[in-house]
Amino acid sequence: IRNVMSDLEALGLIFSPHTSAGRVPTEAGLRMFVDGLLEIGDLTDEERVSIERQVAGSHKSVEDVLDEASKLLSGLSHAAGFVVAPTYEAALKHVEFVPIDAERALVVIVTEGGAVENRVIEIPKGLTPSALAEATNYLNAQLRGRTLEEAKALIARELETQKVELNELTAKVIEAGLATWSGSAAANDPLTKSLIVRGRSRLLEDVHAVEDLERIRLLFDELENKRDLVQLLGLAEEADGVRIFIGSENKLFSLSGSSLIVSPYMDTQQRVVGVLGVIGPTRLNYARVIPMVDYTAKLVGRLIN
Repeated sequence: IRNVMSDLEALGLIFSPHTSAGRVPTEAGLRMFVDGLLEIGDLTDEERVSIERQVAGSHKSVEDVLDEASKLLSGLSHAAGFVVAPTYEAALKHVEFVPIDAERALVVIVTEGGAVENRVIEIPKGLTPSALAEATNYLNAQLRGRTLEEAKALIARELETQKVELNELTAKVIEAGLATWSGSAAANDPLTKSLIVRGRSRLLEDVHAVEDLERIRLLFDELENKRDLVQLLGLAEEADGVRIFIGSENKLFSLSGSSLIVSPYMDTQQRVVGVLGVIGPTRLNYARVIPMVDYTAKLVGRLIN
């Protein structure tokens, strides 16, 4: 056994973090294990039913489905679960503002393909039902047959150049209704809120040494940089199924020595619309997490369609 361990260490597949410590796999060792030795089982029927029950539920919106998926991935992996929300590229058919109370309204968007999604927005004080109706009529005239991004660009130009006659409150509610789909009305940056991360605290459950605490601190810092993370996860959209990044294989998490297991999810036309997965220490239970991420991605794709 000593000779085998010595050979593995010479090959750079294992190392000893301390003089008195046992040997642990290097990133190269983990990669060799995942690519060549790992036996990935399938989920049991009970596990599939449990995942579907938690993620699907009843009468859940797309936002609820994505949030539940990230919580589920975190709970089953004992790491952090994440979902990058889908982008709306479908042509739009109809939009409507429905008043809830004096300060809130429901914005309902229907695509040409029949998908329906809604958001609750805050509305300016003093906004009348007729102003909401005017906002609805104006948006429907501009949105029909266009994607959300195309419509947003057109409306922004018209509002800036005052080519359309709208009172100030109506213009504000139109901007709020569009901004709620962009991810951030304040920052005007669709990347800042397009990422859902749940279960950061679970990363503290398996801390054994000061070095682990420092690694987790670095990981928390890296998770805060959502823009870089969303851009990194864009790489997963090119993958056909689950993709695994171990340690320094991804530049964003190289400092914290963390692993990502990610998979794209698709619409009915098999177009990638988002990404989900797990972030955690390199000693993740790959055999369990990989099929879990794969099945959850397929389930989310089915549900949002």
